[in-house]
Amino acid sequence: MNDMGKMDAGDSATHTLVIGSGFGGIAAALRMRARGHRVTLVERLGAIGGRAQAFEQGGFRHDAGPTVITAPFLFDELFALFGEKREDHLDFRPLDPWYRFHFHDGSEFDYRPSLEDTHAEIARFSPEDTKNYDRLIQTSRDIFDIGFSELADKPFTRFGAMLKQIPQLLRLKSYMTVAQLVNSHIKHPLLRQAFSIHPLLVGGNPFDTTSIYALIHYLERKWGVYFCMGGTGKLVAELEALMRRQGIDIQLDTDIEEILVQGDRVVGARTQGGTEIHADRIICNGDPPTIYAEMLPAHKGRRKKTLPDNMTRYSMGLYVLFFGTKKKYPDIAHHTIWMGKRYKALLHDIFNRKILSEDFSLYLHRPTATDASFAPDGCDSFYVLCPVPNLQGEVDWKKEGPVLQQRIVSALEKTIMPELGAHIVEDFYMTPEDFKSRYRSMHGAGFSIAPKFTQSAWFRYHNRDPHLGNLYFSAAGAHPGAGMPGVLCSAKVVEALVEEETADTAKTR
Repeated sequence: MNDMGKMDAGDSATHTLVIGSGFGGIAAALRMRARGHRVTLVERLGAIGGRAQAFEQGGFRHDAGPTVITAPFLFDELFALFGEKREDHLDFRPLDPWYRFHFHDGSEFDYRPSLEDTHAEIARFSPEDTKNYDRLIQTSRDIFDIGFSELADKPFTRFGAMLKQIPQLLRLKSYMTVAQLVNSHIKHPLLRQAFSIHPLLVGGNPFDTTSIYALIHYLERKWGVYFCMGGTGKLVAELEALMRRQGIDIQLDTDIEEILVQGDRVVGARTQGGTEIHADRIICNGDPPTIYAEMLPAHKGRRKKTLPDNMTRYSMGLYVLFFGTKKKYPDIAHHTIWMGKRYKALLHDIFNRKILSEDFSLYLHRPTATDASFAPDGCDSFYVLCPVPNLQGEVDWKKEGPVLQQRIVSALEKTIMPELGAHIVEDFYMTPEDFKSRYRSMHGAGFSIAPKFTQSAWFRYHNRDPHLGNLYFSAAGAHPGAGMPGVLCSAKVVEALVEEETADTAKTR
């Protein structure tokens, strides 16, 4: 580093091209820059952040992407790479409750930071489940100690690495689903729903997702649940400022048409405008299925993939309704999970039958519960996320989009947000069609491929292409998976693989 803390990168430095500026792309760009690479980051949208875009309309601000921070140290690491402190730039506020569950019968359950408070909440539903919850957390910790601490930032590019972990994975019963694991501990039906909901936050059906993802319970207990003041938009803006301070070349409104290949190496990429960007290696933060199908069409069938394309299972789609209100709803928590009457059957409709049902469950985000700057005085800002079928289902979103909006507003008005219809303003929504067109997401899926056991670790898209030795993936569709901790760990895996590549290259010289 030079005296100002900014790294020098002359023309002779190895050049790394990062395609996509979601959190996985940002983290990969920073990690490569810290290694002394000259880094170019390209983004097809007009602002960085990938799916973590921020919208402003009529004085209301909305975060379009992830809003739950559960492993803050992963962001701390990115600033520490350059001798800076995250807290000098970003204020992460702990939330209490973490989530409020509103059930179809009108009952509510606050999932809270302290075990004492959580036990008290559980006891209102089922006193026996307080001890059962403790056992669930212990099981989650056992999974965490292997699934996160040992495996999340380790490469799974060789099948032998997977074989070594089989005994531990079997001991942890990773062949079970999250719902099966939770139900083996928790007895009350509504609490079973609350404690098995986490896979939906990373695109999985709790009745189909490997129980490895039950580690999220302990992850939350270990580090807490936070909100970044200023929102995800502020988080992205400060990471962008960090990249610019370190001399990373950021190119917006730049869509990649094709990744250029010579022999068994990638040599650069060509943009939709015809410009060629040459590079020593490429890190893709885009959706791996889209990368292979659209940017590497000649190599589509060469990648190492356990399941053929016609057997690949994708995450659900997302319908996201953004709106403001002319009044405040102070009784609405920062995060509310509004549960419909059906649970397993509804998820079956979404993930397997791929039909849009009359009923739904919702995730309601009210950032103004923590940060008043998201709305004008006396107002609130909201978004509602509704899991829906991805585009493999035959839903006419031009017709169903406005209908679903009215159904959601009506349901919230009848339950937790009285007179919502009279106070809602500045409303707009996104459907799976938008995820496909804006983010080049295969089938408009919200989280790339689903986190099934047969699509996890070695079975997931590899962080390094098995045939193109300098093509990498730091993305939700690659190991270890979706969610902010997942993609940030994905960048750490890529860094380890680049170090391995660099060492191998040095040996051959």
